[in-house]
Amino acid sequence: MVIRMRHTRAHTGNRRSHHALKGNTIVTDADTKTKHMRHRASLDTGMYRGRQVFDITKKAVKNAKKAS
Repeated sequence: MVIRMRHTRAHTGNRRSHHALKGNTIVTDADTKTKHMRHRASLDTGMYRGRQVFDITKKAVKNAKKAS
């Protein structure tokens, strides 16, 4: 039968050192100064990397229609 290797707190801690959760990175838009997550379109302006990705007014109308 195989003799098991030692299982110390240090080995457990070294393994678990990579298990920590990382916080989300928030960036500020240079033009509008709004904050949003990286690699995602700004929900306030609909812009991503300098171009319009989705129309804010159309989305607001759709949400208002859905709510009533």
